[in-house]
Amino acid sequence: MPKMKTNRSLAKRVKVTGNGKLKYVHAYKGHHAPYKTAKQCRQLRRAGMIDKTDYKRIRFMIVK
Repeated sequence: MPKMKTNRSLAKRVKVTGNGKLKYVHAYKGHHAPYKTAKQCRQLRRAGMIDKTDYKRIRFMIVK
């Protein structure tokens, strides 16, 4: 049986933490910053964690 391939586009967007959780960078922060509130810009700078409902599906796509 052939090996499972990693989804390369997802692998570039998601990193696995030391505890095995999945971390990603927020979208919507590239431009139009003056129209966003300071709170929005500040919260978008932080890394996000993948929700537990999506974890199993996404983890399967970045199998190594």
